Amino acid sequence: MNFDLTEDQEALRDGIRALCVGRFPMERVRGGFDRPAFAELAETGVFSLRADGFTWSDASIAFQELGRALVPGPLVWSHLAHGVVEGIVTGVERPVDATPTMLEHLVEADTVVVVDARGVSAIPSAAFDGAVELEWPLDPLSPVHRVEVLPEAERIGDAALAAQWKTGGAVLTAAYQVGMAQACVAAATAYSLERRQFDRPIGSFQAVKHILADMAVRAEIARAAADAAAVTLDDPEVGDVARAVSGARLLASEAALKNAKASLQVHGGMGFTWEVDVHLYLKRAWVLNTVFGTPRAHADALAATLTATAG
Repeated sequence: MNFDLTEDQEALRDGIRALCVGRFPMERVRGGFDRPAFAELAETGVFSLRADGFTWSDASIAFQELGRALVPGPLVWSHLAHGVVEGIVTGVERPVDATPTMLEHLVEADTVVVVDARGVSAIPSAAFDGAVELEWPLDPLSPVHRVEVLPEAERIGDAALAAQWKTGGAVLTAAYQVGMAQACVAAATAYSLERRQFDRPIGSFQAVKHILADMAVRAEIARAAADAAAVTLDDPEVGDVARAVSGARLLASEAALKNAKASLQVHGGMGFTWEVDVHLYLKRAWVLNTVFGTPRAHADALAATLTATAG
């Protein structure tokens, strides 16, 4: 399997990265998601990539760059729902008839989609009159509302669409986590070259070198796994889709979370302050481990595929 990017994919990567650098500096990201930001992403075709003839592999490349910049908002849901639901879309994957429900970006969204074993349903965000916003969400860039009972929903897709969205959402989330892991490597490395101790950059110390090396390896392994999952989803004949996707989510989840913690360690006392961006990556990593399958759920699913193969 060849993971070298084509010229078109390199152009896509560079274009999304340039957009994020120019339009989504951390000063804007810290302000949270807003409609102008969504409109700029929509104009670039981030949400319509597959509808425009691109592949899951291409979408994965774009979401790695979004993750690198920590662009906020219901990006994965809006991508999945493109062509099915108009406007800004947030969503939740939940067991049938489960309550209560936690919804991110409810105020900013036009529609909430609910994915369960029976299919996909849509609810106008205006119908959530009784939703209560959490005062202190774990991720300060992702406002969360608690909903005790979901309003009446309109069925817009069957179980097959729900399964497709679950799989695609897991791949795009893994890609976003890969970008986060890469950003944490870059931030820690840059700080280690700037911060001096005993008249030397701390990056020259063996202990710090080991931390940075481990971070780089985790990010690269996760990138390879995310790329493999996207390629397998594009062409299921090359491998087991479920195994590739669960493997990617496990490795990407670990890379995003452990690299954020390691970056915080390299930053030392500064890493714990609000002014340093590391804590935003750490909190987003925690939150993403609760969507489109937890690490434990994907570990169980991966183990099941290995057991079936061995049998």
